[in-house]
Amino acid sequence: MPHANAPLTELGRVRLARCVVEDGWPLRRAADRFQVAVTTAKRWADRYRAEGPAGMTDRSSRPHHSPNRTPVPVERRVLQLRRQRLGPARIGWRLGLPASTCHAILRRAGAARLTDPDRATAEPIRRYEHAAPGDLIHVDVKKLGNIPDGGGWRTQGRAQGKLNRTATAWHTTDSRGGARLGYALLHTALDLARTR
Repeated sequence: MPHANAPLTELGRVRLARCVVEDGWPLRRAADRFQVAVTTAKRWADRYRAEGPAGMTDRSSRPHHSPNRTPVPVERRVLQLRRQRLGPARIGWRLGLPASTCHAILRRAGAARLTDPDRATAEPIRRYEHAAPGDLIHVDVKKLGNIPDGGGWRTQGRAQGKLNRTATAWHTTDSRGGARLGYALLHTALDLARTR
């Protein structure tokens, strides 16, 4: 997609081509007016003559055919060696291919990375993966004893520490209204959903 200040968006290409084809401008004048090379102006004018305004859209730069692509039997052999847990460099050495070619074949086939499957079985590891955040939430609760100001029974003596055993509620208050006994509960929630 062209950026906002590009001289030749689809509309700009049509304007350039109409100046050359319909208004009869010379290519050099149209190229100067639209601040592009003469060869670019010629390309868009020729495409406008052949296809009209529909030909001004961007096209894929992917080739229509790849005559030098690795043959299918060789690709099958690369994938067969991958099942033996070999990397692209070792596969390439065995087959006499560059490691980059083996890597491209493995990537095109969607082969898992060597670090992804289980080492013992070579099967893909099942993970807790969900489509959207919030699909899988893990909640954990940690119970922490309330320690009074100034420390617990180690600093205040065992009589202070025995008060926790006799408390009837989770939280009790002392004469000043502060929390003295019982427990504090820490809640933790983790969102385990993983999106791709």
